[in-house]
Amino acid sequence: MHITVNAKAHEVSAETLDAALVELGFISPAIATALNGQFVPASARSVTVLNIGDRLEVLAPMQGG
Repeated sequence: MHITVNAKAHEVSAETLDAALVELGFISPAIATALNGQFVPASARSVTVLNIGDRLEVLAPMQGG
C-alpha cells in the first residue's frame, strides 16, 4: 500500500501503524507518531489501521548539547 512517511513516498505491506513502523525500520521505543496530522499514542499503534494515501510523521528525540 502506498503511504507517505516524513514527506517521502513508501510502499508497505503492513496493515497497522505498529507493523508499518517495524517494516520501515523505526524500532526505537522513543518515537512520536502522527497519522494524517493527528497524534497517535504508542498504546494505540497496534490498533490503528492504515489506508492507501495516509500521511505518517515519525519523530525521534535528538541528543546533544
